[in-house]
Amino acid sequence: MAADISTEARRRLVWIEWYESHDRNARKTCRHFTISPDTFYRWLRRYKPHDLASLEDKSRRPRRLRQPTWSAGLEQAVLRLREQYPRWGKDKLAVLLAREGQRVSTSMVGRILTRAKQRGILREPPSNGISARKRARQRPYAVRKPKEYQAREPGDLVELDTLDVRPLPGVALKHFTARDVVSRYDVLEVHTQAKATTAAHFLDTLQSDMPFPIKAIQVDGGSEFQSLFELECQERGIRLFELPPRSPELNGSVERAQRTHTEEFYEIYDGDFEIQPLNKALKEWQFVYNHIRPHQALDYLTPVEFLAKQIPHGRPAVVSSRPTTGIPGTTLYERREVYGIT
Repeated sequence: MAADISTEARRRLVWIEWYESHDRNARKTCRHFTISPDTFYRWLRRYKPHDLASLEDKSRRPRRLRQPTWSAGLEQAVLRLREQYPRWGKDKLAVLLAREGQRVSTSMVGRILTRAKQRGILREPPSNGISARKRARQRPYAVRKPKEYQAREPGDLVELDTLDVRPLPGVALKHFTARDVVSRYDVLEVHTQAKATTAAHFLDTLQSDMPFPIKAIQVDGGSEFQSLFELECQERGIRLFELPPRSPELNGSVERAQRTHTEEFYEIYDGDFEIQPLNKALKEWQFVYNHIRPHQALDYLTPVEFLAKQIPHGRPAVVSSRPTTGIPGTTLYERREVYGIT
């Protein structure tokens, strides 16, 4: 008969049998099974030797359930309107009912709809495959950054972002910033468009200018960081992390860098906004930013000084001297010697 009861009921039966075989000592039984006296006495009172089901848990369902306070006519009116307008919620349906002369609260309409769904009498329209919600596009290589991934060394994580620069009415340039989150070393470049091809081109600049290997890049879901850019990252063995939608704060380091470059470069720049001269001036500012400007986050070291402490025997910081920048490489190499970068 004991086999017909649940595991919990059998456990309670063991308590009581032990209690009966040990001089009916309740305190000793409680200590032996590590249970409270209140628990033991409650099940002892319920116990019926000829009905082991008395040791089963009783239903916790309330004895008195709240009954609907609305009429059957009101329920039918709500269901009729909901089936007529299946995408309208309780607020709009309450207004329609009031127009028909039935004054009812919004919350009651909500309760009617909830109860109808529970009973399976609310007929929803079948899906036709059309949805206003955007489906997440499956990326072939990019993934969300794992929670356990931590940037501890330069190059472990480089945040990449674009910025619209509008110097003149009708003129919009696309500024690219890459920020190493550990060293605060930045690489900058400006283009006329933010496309996957220009982002891939900037990837060349990034690897050329960064004074350390890049292990991972984090970007938002912009189209410029898909397609060719994603393929280039994969071919170069650079991990690519994509931010969740509407989460720019997760790229906070480069977002702050964008503000700095806007305030300290673009707001005071009075030169030509053609791409070639602008990139030349931007490269000069990149040198100042990485080699001369003290950074509060680095205890007022420059990124290059910080790197010299982190990797004293690492490869030198290389500033791009590609033809598009218009900056002779010798000038920057001479400056580098002045600031102790060999």
